[in-house]
Amino acid sequence: MTFNFEIDTTWCLEQLLKDGRITERDRGLIQTTHRQRDQLKWHALQWIANFNLIDQAHPQSTLTLNRLCQWLSEKSKLPFYIIDPLKADVTALTGVMSQEFALRNRILAVEITPTEVLIATDQPFQKEWIANLESSLSPKQIKRVLLNPEQLQRYIIEYYQVSRAVTGSQKSSAYERDNKGVEALLQLGDTQTPDANDQHIVKLVDWVLQFAFEQGTSDIHLEPRKGEGKIRFRIDGVLHTVYNMPANTLMAVISRIKILGRMNVAEKRKPQDGRLKTRTPKGQETELRLATLPTAFGEKLVMRIFDPDVLVRNFQQLGFEGHLLESWKALTSHSHGIILVTGPTGSGKTTTLYSSLKQLATEQVNVCTIEDPIEMLEPSFNQMQVNAGIDLGFADGVRALMRQDPDIIMVGEIRDNDTANMAIQAALTGHLVLSTLHTNDAPSSLTRLHDLGVQPFLTAATILGVLAQRLVRTLCPHCKTETFINEQEWKHLVADYSIAMPEFVFKAVGCEECRHTGYKGRVGIYEFLPLSLDMKHLIGTNSALNDVRAQAKKEGIEPLRVAGARKVMSGLTTLEEVLRVVPLS
Repeated sequence: MTFNFEIDTTWCLEQLLKDGRITERDRGLIQTTHRQRDQLKWHALQWIANFNLIDQAHPQSTLTLNRLCQWLSEKSKLPFYIIDPLKADVTALTGVMSQEFALRNRILAVEITPTEVLIATDQPFQKEWIANLESSLSPKQIKRVLLNPEQLQRYIIEYYQVSRAVTGSQKSSAYERDNKGVEALLQLGDTQTPDANDQHIVKLVDWVLQFAFEQGTSDIHLEPRKGEGKIRFRIDGVLHTVYNMPANTLMAVISRIKILGRMNVAEKRKPQDGRLKTRTPKGQETELRLATLPTAFGEKLVMRIFDPDVLVRNFQQLGFEGHLLESWKALTSHSHGIILVTGPTGSGKTTTLYSSLKQLATEQVNVCTIEDPIEMLEPSFNQMQVNAGIDLGFADGVRALMRQDPDIIMVGEIRDNDTANMAIQAALTGHLVLSTLHTNDAPSSLTRLHDLGVQPFLTAATILGVLAQRLVRTLCPHCKTETFINEQEWKHLVADYSIAMPEFVFKAVGCEECRHTGYKGRVGIYEFLPLSLDMKHLIGTNSALNDVRAQAKKEGIEPLRVAGARKVMSGLTTLEEVLRVVPLS
């Protein structure tokens, strides 16, 4: 096949027709349709994909842009490449060629290995640029790959913008390696009228936030290191490094975010908290909770993203099923008593509470919350924030809320004896109280209250039930494959519970859809312990934790590990993932 020509719509249609992928009628339709002004810049494949034609070789599918790219990849014998922005070393990639050269030749460096540089293009038959690049990249070899034209257009702009912003911010300050240089740059953007240099930092902050929303990030970590700073995203509970930037640039980015979060920019020795409201690319208002921490190399900042889509979900999305769903609904319909949700940080407790309260907050009831901090503003609740500065703690908050004629009270967390006692008083005086505790499983929550100094007979009188939970990553539906089960691991997981071992389970493989992790999204696993009369009697007599666990087992309460085993059996997750997150005691 001849090289050095640019593929256009006519060539693509001719080849698609020849390969039996479209009909003559399809070709005629596309050739006679007038393009709008903005469509004139489109790549030929983008224009063809716009028509949603039926793929004649696979009549159940349409010719999407991805499918057309795969066809062109086979035609040109170039591997089809999909950019994973989380893995891209932007600084190194943009150093391969100038943006002008990349735009002129419609190419982009997408990966660098010790021996070769992968250069992506959406014009597989144009090769003049190779000679120009070969000499500057020697001894590394050039390997050409095909890229979706939409990805190419986007990342040529994005990569170089980010790179320019970092370089620009470096030039805009005399970069000295001592603290003085870093400190001087930290004042960037301190004034209300940012100068031109500050625009680099503004762009970087915008890029970090947009990128985080797009990747479904729950936390953004900005971490200063010696000479270089790291930006890491937590996605589905796992941290990924997304960018390394010069330490002073990262400090300026942190300063900019502190200004937006109305925090004290000059104070870098004390931890601070702030909030920031922004809009996601989808136009949704989203809250970010900011927290700084002074470290050896400067201030570290963590931003927790409270996505309204994630914080309030229906019970099916949370992983509540059948019996658990019915029992939970029955428990939360009580008019008074305490319901506890327990688990470590990041196990989805807040989401469960918000979702439950949202269902309960009808026009007929008054729902009041005391939180530290308020994680999401919800119009159907009356929310109050703990404020240590004026001695407003959880216990004082509950005391105040009880005078507000509430029906349902949500206490962010029971941390001490005062809060525990106030929650019990609220329950005894006819209120439904929902709260969280940090314990490993449901039975140990009951004894934890006794450790906090609550009288056992009060626990027995007020607790309605406990829900312990964890989040496990769910298998990517596109690449999960069947595998034989490890008998030893299965027995370790279900131990003395008689659950038949399945013949096969699924394992995580990894594909483009899930960023080669094998997992996509998370789901809750639950251990639900409603308090029966027998259990209340045990608690009231201050029985040992092992006796409480034995009674729970007798009543058919399945621990978290068994709930995890059931998710493995249903093909939702893997044995390894469950063993990673659940307590096996």
